[in-house]
Amino acid sequence: MELPLGYETLRVIWWLLLGVLLIGFAVTDGFDLGVAMLLPHVAKNDIERRITINTIGPFWHGNQVWLLLGAGAVFAAWPPVYAASFSGFYIAMFLVLATLILRPVGFQFRNKVVDPLWRTFWDFALFVGGLVPSVVFGVAFGNLLQGVPFRIDSDLRIAYEGSGLFELLNPFGLLCGLVSAAMFVMHGAIYLTLKTDSVVQARASNVAKLGALATAALFAVAGLVVWRGIDGYLITSAITTEGPSNPLMKTVIRQPGQWLSNYGDHHWMIFAPTLGLLGPLLASLLSAKEHRGLAFAASALGILGIISTAAVSMFPFLMPSNIDPNASLSVWDASSSRLTLFVMLVATLILLPIVLAYTAFVYRVLGGTVTASMIEENSANLY
Repeated sequence: MELPLGYETLRVIWWLLLGVLLIGFAVTDGFDLGVAMLLPHVAKNDIERRITINTIGPFWHGNQVWLLLGAGAVFAAWPPVYAASFSGFYIAMFLVLATLILRPVGFQFRNKVVDPLWRTFWDFALFVGGLVPSVVFGVAFGNLLQGVPFRIDSDLRIAYEGSGLFELLNPFGLLCGLVSAAMFVMHGAIYLTLKTDSVVQARASNVAKLGALATAALFAVAGLVVWRGIDGYLITSAITTEGPSNPLMKTVIRQPGQWLSNYGDHHWMIFAPTLGLLGPLLASLLSAKEHRGLAFAASALGILGIISTAAVSMFPFLMPSNIDPNASLSVWDASSSRLTLFVMLVATLILLPIVLAYTAFVYRVLGGTVTASMIEENSANLY
């Protein structure tokens, strides 16, 4: 059967779709991770904490769908990347999953016992459930930009040679972790200004302004380090974009500043870092002027810009190897078969609109401001 789309086209489409899923996760789940991190700061007593928790209570589980879709897309469309990343980052992945589980447990159990110590414990668990995934996601991106220690033998078996979690917590990885945490704090704080009133809203507004400025500053510092402090990767041999998925059929070198070369070759890509810098700055300004809806949109655009910057800087690499650069996994040599990519694309074109429609429906039905009177009148039914 002759497929209507070429292998190269399908590979690029799936690279774009993977980006859409990751950005969709960051924009939607990002604000509830941010709200969890802000819980100790913006809510000083039990009723304020219940207000804060209930702003995300109806939405967090739907937002997690984006994470599952992203992981599924990597598994099905880029299996070598899935194998290498889950070998290298499995302790980090375990931390993320374990702390994400704290959220539903905390939501369900916190309000079951009227004991300050019990509720304080679950408040801390929710805070950890927001902080750890936010930092780890950034650390993972930071390590991808530096390259991951894996090799591929002649039978295309992948062997990870890293020393574990602490190796990932290097200075640049931690800097990217701070960028990620600040980004989600900004997004969560602006979301809280939309969903709350009174003192919680005022505290969140202050955090939104500062968090957005911190996001822009940290993103700029990370960009300078990418420019001057770490090596990028370059394919020096001929590239067969329609060829079989064999990562060993190319030659790759490392050299300083190489991650910025795509911007010289494709000027349109500059939209990504521009959006990553201006989005948070605009979000801070709009928050200060109390244009909360526009500030949320600017924050979302900033997230889009920051994640897109990492993606377009690395293109066509998905996971470079810092101990055997020739084994690096790229868009052109780490994908599933052409038929698999096509079948997955058809399924995605059917299912993704359904997910988007359901998400929009939930936000429309369960929208509105969460107030103290609402909590008091529905105390038994709300978190």
